[in-house]
Amino acid sequence: MKKLIFSALTAVLALSLSACADKGETKAKEQSAATAKPTISEESLGLRKENLYTESGVAPVRKVARTEAPGTAKRFERSYENAPPLIPHSVDGLLPITKNNNACLGCHMPEVASSVGATPIPKTHFMDFRSQKMLDHLAQQRYNCSQCHVPQANVKPLVENKFKPDYRRPGDKSKSSLIHDLNEGVK
Repeated sequence: MKKLIFSALTAVLALSLSACADKGETKAKEQSAATAKPTISEESLGLRKENLYTESGVAPVRKVARTEAPGTAKRFERSYENAPPLIPHSVDGLLPITKNNNACLGCHMPEVASSVGATPIPKTHFMDFRSQKMLDHLAQQRYNCSQCHVPQANVKPLVENKFKPDYRRPGDKSKSSLIHDLNEGVK
């Protein structure tokens, strides 16, 4: 009989505690709803402002294709010190670069570049950074030019860019000084 009374009291106590907890949760939810910030949609998080789960309605950025002949286009300033320069001419028919075909080398190899008015491939592209040795040929890691260099184009940026590059030397706006800076600070 004592066990039965004890069980009944325990059940009543448990129900009372549960009811109090429910009232507390309800009150907390009401307070939370009153002070909650508006929900941010997933679409507003990305730059595209499109449904993130489908690709319908998504088109690639339209760019103005370069049609100037090599050597005649105005070159854009580098984006930051030692940034890979942009390609100021059309790349139609030059890409893709493959193991056996790199049309860029025809004009940009240092021994030919000045005679055709092209920018010569810099010394850093003839250096094996693993062994720290200069090579008499283009380093394999630098063979795929389009890995770093892209055609320049006047396009509206998706996000305003407030970055202002800080060049240590005035010439760094148009020419790389990386070969001179590689061992900077190393003793």
